[in-house]
Amino acid sequence: MSRSPSLQSLAPSVAELIARRGLSAVFQPIVDFDGGTIVGYEGLIRGPAGTSLEAPGPLFDQAIREGLSVELEHAAARTCVAQFAKLGCEGKLFLNFSAAALAALVHTREETVAWLRRIGMPIARIVLELTEQCPIDDVPGFESVIAALRDTGAQFALDDYGTANASMNLWVRLQPDVVKIDRFFIDDIANDPLKFEAVRAMQHFAGASGARLVAEGIENEADLIVVRDMGIAFGQGYFFGRPDANAQRSVADAAREALSAGHIAVFPGATRSQTPGSPMGGVAAAKMLVNAPALPKIASNNDVLELFNRLPTLHALAVVEHDQPIALINRRSFMDRYALPYHRELFGKRPCLLFANASPVVIEKSMTVEQMAKLLASDDQRYLADGFVITDQGKYLGLGTGESLVRAVTEVRIEAARYANPLTFLPGNIPISSHIARLVERQAAFYACYVDLNHFKPFNDRYGYWQGDEVLKFGAAVLAKACDPTRDFLGHVGGDDFLILFQSDNWRERARSAMAAFNEGALRFYADEDVAAGGIHGEDRRGNPTFFGFVTMAIGCVCVKPASTPGGRYGSEEIASVAALAKHRAKQEASGFFLIDIDEGAAQLHLHEGAAMTSRGASLLA
Repeated sequence: MSRSPSLQSLAPSVAELIARRGLSAVFQPIVDFDGGTIVGYEGLIRGPAGTSLEAPGPLFDQAIREGLSVELEHAAARTCVAQFAKLGCEGKLFLNFSAAALAALVHTREETVAWLRRIGMPIARIVLELTEQCPIDDVPGFESVIAALRDTGAQFALDDYGTANASMNLWVRLQPDVVKIDRFFIDDIANDPLKFEAVRAMQHFAGASGARLVAEGIENEADLIVVRDMGIAFGQGYFFGRPDANAQRSVADAAREALSAGHIAVFPGATRSQTPGSPMGGVAAAKMLVNAPALPKIASNNDVLELFNRLPTLHALAVVEHDQPIALINRRSFMDRYALPYHRELFGKRPCLLFANASPVVIEKSMTVEQMAKLLASDDQRYLADGFVITDQGKYLGLGTGESLVRAVTEVRIEAARYANPLTFLPGNIPISSHIARLVERQAAFYACYVDLNHFKPFNDRYGYWQGDEVLKFGAAVLAKACDPTRDFLGHVGGDDFLILFQSDNWRERARSAMAAFNEGALRFYADEDVAAGGIHGEDRRGNPTFFGFVTMAIGCVCVKPASTPGGRYGSEEIASVAALAKHRAKQEASGFFLIDIDEGAAQLHLHEGAAMTSRGASLLA
């Protein structure tokens, strides 16, 4: 019984494919986000259909085994160019080359340019992509290779930037016309704050170097809209179109709709890195650092006295050994001892460690703010009198006082809360204001929904702040579940106040579902007897005994029109103020929900707004 031949046995050698021109090309579009036009294509090679060498991976692996890698790259490029010219496509043609293939191309550049003219393909339409396949041993020497190829009129691109051998070094040295961001950084960028920040860094450098960026690997609407709203101009990926032998002439419908979508992206925020438990301790350490000299442990008490007399504002003095702090001498305690009769004569020449605290409080510069805060709450309160030592990787850096520790931790926590709420980790007032400004600038229509919890203060008074925090975290989780993270921005203003900037079409259903889920779920935070009674007894703000119902959610919403339409002329502060007004009205409604148009709300503010309401709305932007 005869066996059918395997795919491997059907596959010719790479040498045969090159000789008989057995390669074919496919083209993937590169799209300009402004209008969704195709500005060029990347040419990709394929081996004979139905064989093991059809895919480019096995094809180039076989070329390596045959020692024909450069020859295959050149043949692939000629195949792509010839087919591209035959199709009559417009725009640029991007061709992949290794460093070795580009170096070899220099020697045939004149005949290559002549061939391009004969087939009607201007060299100015060619973009040479340096792939990441192998490292470049002589980067300075390779600069002359790129310069020689550019002299022909071709452009140069750095491919797969951010991985393997596509490095900042090459970007700086070779100064590419185009940099293609590797798909690793683009895939799921809508949900990955670190990828977002990495691409933003590339964007800043591209602006400085004059390179244009192409985002590779775009495969869904969410990633496309984030990249679009970042300001990157060009993209490539399956969402626009797959590689096609006929080179598709228009962008896929889904991608075209996404590019023209009226909503703006909600950028992924790395809020956790800005909370008090994060490495912002370096900021706190800088705020409280006192640059002060230290003495070696062999110094005498007379040396300590001389230094304190020379520096009258110095509260303490560190004793070090091999740059590491081993003791701390408090100024007041030391000077009080020396004021006693005969102490200077008796102890002046004795070692300074005699009156030193041999176990001082030490704060490492990299200590987190949360760790510093725990120190404030600990039983060890020596830092209040003696101060403490600040170190950098164990080595003496300077001193700090108890007062400066309290002030620095407080200031950093307040500043961090402006960016991210320390309880819920949701964006704080600065990111909220920034997103409102982006919505207004992009002339997007949206609903600003101010969320507040009814009867939260009486609950806090009855059950304590710890249980109150649990209710706030529950509320944040409910609101987050109600939002589409790619369209709707959720922020925590402070206390029991939240703000949602809705762009989802079904925003009303999302808001009402959040209210229902919270109102039902909040009952679990009450004692059984309070649930049976329908609420709790407490005091109102004037101290009068009052019965309060359960904690419930109220949402006041403002319909904000695009700036291009009548009434769409409001700024962030006015939108925030009207949202606060809508929240106030929502708390008076039995349903807990209230919707107002921005024009109507602004008119009411101008007519009836008091100072208290003005400051309440403005606090969103503080």
